[in-house]
Amino acid sequence: MIYTSKLPSKWKGTCQEGQDFNSSLCNSKLIGARYFNKGATLTMNSARDTIGHGTHTTSTAAGNYVEGASFFGYADGVARGMAPRARVAMYKVIWDEGRYASDVLAGMDQAVADGVDIISISMGFDGVPLYEDPVAIASFGAMEKEILVSSSAGNGEPRGIPLHNGIPWMLTVAAGNFDRTFAASLTLGNSNDKEQQRVIVGRSMFPLDAWVKNETLIYNKTLSKCDSLELLSQAPRAIIVCEDTGFLDFQMRAISSVTNLAGAVFVSNDPSPVEFEFMSCPGVLISATELATVIHYINSSDNPIAAIKFRQTVTGKEVAPSVTDYTSRGPSPNCPAVLKPDVMAPGSLVLASWIPDDYTAAVGKNTLLSSEGFNLISGTSMACPHASGVAALLRGVHPEWSHAAIRSAMMTTATELDSSMMPIKDVGQNFTVASPLAMGAGHIVPNLAMDPGLVYDAAPQDYVSLLCSMNFTRNQIMTITRSNNYDCANSSLDLNYPSFVAFYDKNVTTGAMLKHRFRRVVTNVGAAATTYKVKVAPPEGVKVAVWPQSLVFGKKNEQRDYYVEIVYPSDGQGRVLYGSIVWSEESGSHVVRSPIVVAPTSAGK
Repeated sequence: MIYTSKLPSKWKGTCQEGQDFNSSLCNSKLIGARYFNKGATLTMNSARDTIGHGTHTTSTAAGNYVEGASFFGYADGVARGMAPRARVAMYKVIWDEGRYASDVLAGMDQAVADGVDIISISMGFDGVPLYEDPVAIASFGAMEKEILVSSSAGNGEPRGIPLHNGIPWMLTVAAGNFDRTFAASLTLGNSNDKEQQRVIVGRSMFPLDAWVKNETLIYNKTLSKCDSLELLSQAPRAIIVCEDTGFLDFQMRAISSVTNLAGAVFVSNDPSPVEFEFMSCPGVLISATELATVIHYINSSDNPIAAIKFRQTVTGKEVAPSVTDYTSRGPSPNCPAVLKPDVMAPGSLVLASWIPDDYTAAVGKNTLLSSEGFNLISGTSMACPHASGVAALLRGVHPEWSHAAIRSAMMTTATELDSSMMPIKDVGQNFTVASPLAMGAGHIVPNLAMDPGLVYDAAPQDYVSLLCSMNFTRNQIMTITRSNNYDCANSSLDLNYPSFVAFYDKNVTTGAMLKHRFRRVVTNVGAAATTYKVKVAPPEGVKVAVWPQSLVFGKKNEQRDYYVEIVYPSDGQGRVLYGSIVWSEESGSHVVRSPIVVAPTSAGK
């Protein structure tokens, strides 16, 4: 909804009063708040957020401009959500005591009835079929009203838990890193003598505006494991260098527990250690290569000293985006015929609003309250609202678009390249090129999504035809649709989707050739008359044929169909192969890209 002083006439929501929450807390920005808990009395029995997660995700999607935002001095500047002029309605369905599927279903159904335009849901249910998944059931009803539901893929890696919300009628969002790091500078040598010093910029989120200045720097095999409180408490006042033992969290807690040390230098080659997000001691994290420089300085100096300066935010230095190591991977376990996730958005160390009076950092054993009402946290929960906000912008620009058109625009304009114009890398796979099973079509590009050229549309019956081909019973399908207005006359796994996936059984004799054919229909939402030509980047060892080779449109909103045939071997190694189909406008700037994936049936399991 576009943010104006007058509420939209279609809005039927309300501000539900409850514990520590009255209706006067709603305004022309927060226009609705409800809670769902089956009538039980629970902690904070109201729509008020007690965890911070809902506040963070909502402000990421649609928060207004806030000057002077930061997390204890990190990421300081003006904060805003993706769609800052959109209105917000909150539906609380998760509690400190847990959640019920019935509450999730009721909350989403109410949002649809209230008249929302986009639903953003950063949660999901693992290991349940579509007909038992409340998010799948409720989002089907939303889809029927052309409400796009944007959802998180889940944080299942490196545990190997496949993505959730792999639901064909939703948008499923993976998490990426972006080009911002939080740092401290480690100065080797006297910080007052710039000619004799060496500066290493490492990572840190120590929350105080501190400068550990010109302290003795020590490294020895006895102390530098940093795992013995007894030994550390006997160490002289100094900055201690801790070896990479693989137990960074334990080392940080040990250093935080003693008072005689001035600071610490930690070492890790993990590109995104979870422990880094909670630095409770005056420490800086460097790489093994940088450690060699530090040790050489210590060994070659009669009086090794160092300084550490905190609260530094560095942007534009890292190649980005990259796929995070925690984001869950596809294919969808409950509907593998539709490639998931769909897109990737920023998910790591996202700054957004937080609940008051909550401890978000620590110094030693002392906890600190949320700084300026903001927090930095990571997860696909943080990626989802970025995409939700973009979807809200698209709804505002193109109110006539369907949910599928909005999703298609975001997918076909997403980029598979990073800031160095090279393929996006996957942190969780040792920085190899990322697969669409990790990032979908790629990282969202909001400005391009406003004008995608072509879109892949889909109607409710198309999804039902997909369900009919999945060996579900009639009752199971009706559990999802909650209606008997659909039929199975044209059941097909071939959904009109902006991506392609074909599977093989890796246990079949290597070299056996398989064939998969698809039909797609695209709608021209660009120029009135235009022509597109196709270019195929086939997966390695795979033959991809597309016909016709060109699509000619005589007017806006005209549709054209095309066919794709993929011929591929049954790979005994179980490799995931990927490529793309790109439709480029002959006399214009539109480029419409769809990923292709060939994978073993065991992929993601």
